[in-house]
Amino acid sequence: MSQLPFSSLPLHSDLLSNLESLDYNEMTDIQAQSLPVILDGKDIIAQGKTGSGKTAAFGLGLLNKLDVKRFRIQTLILCPTRELADQVGKEIRRLARGIHNIKVLTLCGGMPFGPQIGSLEHGAHIIVGTPGRIEDHLSKGTLNLDNVDTLVLDEADRMLDMGFQDSIDNIIEQAPKERQTLLFSATFPDQIANIAKRILKDPVTVKVESTHDNDAISQYFYKVSNHEDRMYALRLLLLQYQPESAVVFCNTKREVQEVNDELVNRGFSAIALHGDLEQKDRDQALIRFSNKSASIMVATDVAARGLDIDNLSAVFNFDIAHDQEVHVHRIGRTGRAGKKGLAFSFYSNKDAGRIIALEDYLQRNISEDALPSESVLDYTPTQSSMITIRIEGGKKQKLRPGDIVGALTADNALTFEQIGKIQLSANWSYIAVQRECIKVAFNKLSEGKLKGRKFRVMVVRG
Repeated sequence: MSQLPFSSLPLHSDLLSNLESLDYNEMTDIQAQSLPVILDGKDIIAQGKTGSGKTAAFGLGLLNKLDVKRFRIQTLILCPTRELADQVGKEIRRLARGIHNIKVLTLCGGMPFGPQIGSLEHGAHIIVGTPGRIEDHLSKGTLNLDNVDTLVLDEADRMLDMGFQDSIDNIIEQAPKERQTLLFSATFPDQIANIAKRILKDPVTVKVESTHDNDAISQYFYKVSNHEDRMYALRLLLLQYQPESAVVFCNTKREVQEVNDELVNRGFSAIALHGDLEQKDRDQALIRFSNKSASIMVATDVAARGLDIDNLSAVFNFDIAHDQEVHVHRIGRTGRAGKKGLAFSFYSNKDAGRIIALEDYLQRNISEDALPSESVLDYTPTQSSMITIRIEGGKKQKLRPGDIVGALTADNALTFEQIGKIQLSANWSYIAVQRECIKVAFNKLSEGKLKGRKFRVMVVRG
């Protein structure tokens, strides 16, 4: 990590004092390498993995040049998924806390169009959105990019993977030619090189190596012949290690669904995450996994990109990743914050080329590890420690986390320790409670009142 303090940069004093209050003192490597370039007004290609601090890198750069008194859209940030756009929007708002009257608007698919038009009519300084929805607004004339002087492409490789090339081209066509363009990407395939040539002017390239801590992550490789072998190996390892939370990466949406269905049928607490899910199902899957109401998430790389998942016990590569950097990206989700992590990968003879490339990239020999004994099939799969309850009411109904905690702990029904994550949106709230308390918690919330009124309550299951 870099030891350079943020105070060494020519940032506005209100940004620096806010960074201090957030305990953002020293810059990460990607911030130290890219922020001086961004502050200098140059275009940039920055390559770094999720969790490297890239949002703060481009966020501080665009906030430093923003003219708050000029109530026009000055920055457009494109992200591949709604989840990442929401995360980026939240982080920009956190970084901008010291600046008065700044407006950051998030425009994503899967959300009603009407309210977004209303918000746009009221104006904004910064737009964060997904390419499809931004393109929709441009085609309907509800969004104007004439005043944009900074364009950010975040997770550019995933946007191209998801088929957004044409949408991105269309959006860029409608943005001013005189602008600063910041391109952030975890990997750098040929497609990215091509788009960079077309849309960036004399860019500075910054690369932070996608390395991982060999001491923190133990990697194991298992040779398999077919899908049945992979499923068998996956079951053995899940039963042997009983991870509290694990992600199983597959290369296709179809395989994600097949693997998830088989795990659920065999009693595992698993949920699927892929691009074909309805937005509500996707949101609930993410919430259940992040609040420990599901132990295993089976996902594609695109679906899992940008997810903020802490304390991941293990990562499984059901298929070897197409790209070595993607492999490192996947396994880098475990073994964080000084904890030990486990990474298990399945490969077949067809993967010989990928294994050789991975050996070169990891600078280690990959040999076949032995699977656990068949006796572990007698073990019972770990059940999630929490269960999620959904309340059909949220911020618009003036609900706060304190109201929900108060209702659950009234008359000593539940203790604070038995309540997990509480997540509120405009019209709903999700609460995780310990598995053994679910009946008591459900009765408390469905029979009692919140803010003086009753709300519909349901238990969210797979």
